[in-house]
Amino acid sequence: MKENLLKISIFLLLTISFTSCESQNKIKNLLGVEVSTDSINTFLKSRMDSLNIPGLSIAVINDSKVVYHKNFGFANVEKKLPVTNKTIFEAASISKSVFAFFVMKFVEEGKLDLDKPLYEYLPYEDIANDERYKKITARMVLSHRSGFPNWRENEDDKKLKIKFDPGTAYEYSGEGYQYLAMVLKKIENTDWNGLEALFQKKVAEPLKMEHTVFIPTSYTEKNKAEPYNNQGDWIDLKNDYWYKKDKGKFVAPSSMLTEPIDFSKWMIGIMNNKILSKESYSELLKHHSKISTSSTGISVYYALGFLTADKVYSNTYFHGGNNAGFTCSYLIETEKKWGYILFTNSEYGEKLGDEVWNYFEKESE
Repeated sequence: MKENLLKISIFLLLTISFTSCESQNKIKNLLGVEVSTDSINTFLKSRMDSLNIPGLSIAVINDSKVVYHKNFGFANVEKKLPVTNKTIFEAASISKSVFAFFVMKFVEEGKLDLDKPLYEYLPYEDIANDERYKKITARMVLSHRSGFPNWRENEDDKKLKIKFDPGTAYEYSGEGYQYLAMVLKKIENTDWNGLEALFQKKVAEPLKMEHTVFIPTSYTEKNKAEPYNNQGDWIDLKNDYWYKKDKGKFVAPSSMLTEPIDFSKWMIGIMNNKILSKESYSELLKHHSKISTSSTGISVYYALGFLTADKVYSNTYFHGGNNAGFTCSYLIETEKKWGYILFTNSEYGEKLGDEVWNYFEKESE
C-alpha cells in the first residue's frame, strides 16, 4: 500500500512538474515576438482541415531549445490511432541534409575529398558509357551539380544519364546522392547495414537521436504512421514496387525515418556547431548552386544538403521532403538559434511548412 502511494505521489509530482514547465515556455517567432500556444494550435488545426492532412507532429526551437512540441490528428485514420510522441514519419528529401552532415565526417577523417572525382573511389557501371561522369565529385553531388536527373525512373528510357557537363549547372538529383552513398560504402568496405551502423556511431548516437535511421528497425516499423494521398486515401506502400525495392537499403536522399524531437536534436546541433569542425560547417552552409531569384531580389541557393538564401535570409537553412504519403519541412535560423520541424502523413506537409514559415514571420500577440 505504501509502495503504491509512493508511486502515485511520484507520478503526480512528475505530472505537475511537466505541466508547469510546459506552461512556462514562451514561444517566440522569428521576429522575437511572443506567440501563444492557442494561436499556434488554432492555426495548425485550421490548415490541417483545409489541406486534408490526417496527422502532423511539429516542434519549434527557441534559443536552441524545444519550446513547443505538439501532435495532431491520426497516424492511422482507419484504426483511429492518434499521432503520439512515438510516431515515426518518413523524412523524405530532408534526409539529404542529414546525409550531407554525415558525409562531412568522412571528409574530416581524410577518407573523402569533396573535390576528388568519385569514380576514383568507385567506378559506376551504370553510367560508364559517358566519360563525363568521371568529372563528378562529392561537392557536385551534394550541391546538385552532377548532371544526373532526379531519378532514372522518371526518364523516358528509365536509364541513368548525364544531362549536362558536371559542375556547370544545377539540377536536383537523388541519383547523385545515392552514388555518393555507394562510394562511402566502398570506402568503408561494408554493406548498407554497415553504413547505417556508421551513421549511428558518427551522427545519431553523439546527438542522442534514439530513433532516427536510414534503414527501418522493428521500432520504426511498429510506430510508423500510415501514408495518405491528397484525397485522404490510404496508400498501400507495403505492396508498392518502390517500397519493396528499397526496403532494407540505405537510400541517402530519401529513406530516413525519424520524428520531431529526434530531428530537433540534429537541428540544435547545427545551431551550436556540434560534432563537425568550423571548416566543415563553412563548407556545408556556404552557397554552392544558385537556383533562382525572386521578384524582391532575394536569391535562393543550394549549399551542401541545404537550401538557403541571401540578404535577410543569409542565416536561414531549410528543406522540404516529399515521399508518397509523407511530406515534411524544416527551417533553421543559425544566428537566432530558431527553427521548426514538421512531419505529416499527407501530400501537403511541404506546403504547410511554407505557411508555418510565413506564420512565424508575421504572427504576434
